[in-house]
Amino acid sequence: MSATTFTNVIAAANELARVLRKSSASVAVSESAAGGLISAALVAIPGASDFYKGGMIVYTSSGRDVLFGVDPSPKNLRGATEEFAKVQAVRAKHLYQADWGIGETGATGPLGNPYGDPPGFGWVACSGAVEASFRLSTGIEERESNMYTFAIAALELTVQTIKA
Repeated sequence: MSATTFTNVIAAANELARVLRKSSASVAVSESAAGGLISAALVAIPGASDFYKGGMIVYTSSGRDVLFGVDPSPKNLRGATEEFAKVQAVRAKHLYQADWGIGETGATGPLGNPYGDPPGFGWVACSGAVEASFRLSTGIEERESNMYTFAIAALELTVQTIKA
């Protein structure tokens, strides 16, 4: 694990924590390709319970079942899409009763995903008072770097959206 890269994830999480604390808001996370890095960075901040409600890693079909619960309509959504990331953000916000939800999905590599997306391709989304999403395309196959990039993108998108 690259300490420099994880340090960058922690820095992005600290900025989100600052913004959330300033507005007395909370966040919940549903991540996939980042594998828990978003949540790990948030809970690494002292006093994270002030703003972090919880999170989940939706990495398999059983994870999807937990995310979607009894709602049958989203179960047909293909992963690694903007719509899937948005649903992740909305469901995380709802399930954890948070003010903001973060969704993240994609293919980190070294190969593409079963849907045919190349490594480094993904989506991040946030949902709260407003919604936003962002498409990622790193162009690299290195899994760890893509995981960090996806996590940072999700945290930064949420900061920008809250500030907007």
